[in-house]
Amino acid sequence: MEFQALQRRAAEVRELYAQHETGRYGRAWTREELMLGFVGDMGDLAKLALAAEGVRAIPDAQGKLAHELADCLWSLMTLARMHEVDLEASFLSVMDELEARLRPA
Repeated sequence: MEFQALQRRAAEVRELYAQHETGRYGRAWTREELMLGFVGDMGDLAKLALAAEGVRAIPDAQGKLAHELADCLWSLMTLARMHEVDLEASFLSVMDELEARLRPA
């Protein structure tokens, strides 16, 4: 699946969450609330990365790590869209910058 298709899928799922949030809380989460959710996911990711290295006891750490990485990617895509950032173009630009800096002269 191409990146733009992944972004569309992430947006569709975000819309489902917004509908759920509106029904439950009377409104959809703000950008700030989504960012706080992402921070929580990053904490979970850190624990699972430790478990995958064997320094925390979490059953099925590898499977849960894969799930959490995907959750974090969804959050990044959602936040990028909400902040009107072209994540694909930004990623490619940053990779070009890093590559140019790291390549021998």
